[in-house]
Amino acid sequence: MFLGEYTHTIDDKGRLTIPAKFRGLLAAGLVVTRGFDQNLMAFSLDEWQSLAQRIAERPLADEDVRAFRRRVFSGAVDLSPDRQGRILVPPYLREFAGIDGDVVIAGMFNYLELWSAEAWQAVRQSVENNSDASRWEDLGI
Repeated sequence: MFLGEYTHTIDDKGRLTIPAKFRGLLAAGLVVTRGFDQNLMAFSLDEWQSLAQRIAERPLADEDVRAFRRRVFSGAVDLSPDRQGRILVPPYLREFAGIDGDVVIAGMFNYLELWSAEAWQAVRQSVENNSDASRWEDLGI
């Protein structure tokens, strides 16, 4: 399970260190793809396979399904951490998320989100400053 937030620096070559706490869960590899909020999402291989299977079961005739597949699969890359626990994030994904310098790696229970530090600060502040709990009623919480 992925919990917490960690800040690491991505180097000039695009290498990002995965927090030590998550390395065991990602040792077999991971998939990184475009997120929905100018961020990246990283999935363990098992979680990615589960997501991909659910998407594959959706009808190709559905225009929204095709758009979702394009967004998620065309931007995806499978990676293996090196001995130092680093992954090489491709330039097109770094550019998409505006990642350069400090990167926040935020645990989202069954996946990770990767954010530029500035974008994460704005998102986190927005969530923390919105005290209207009714928007989460559909979650059953």
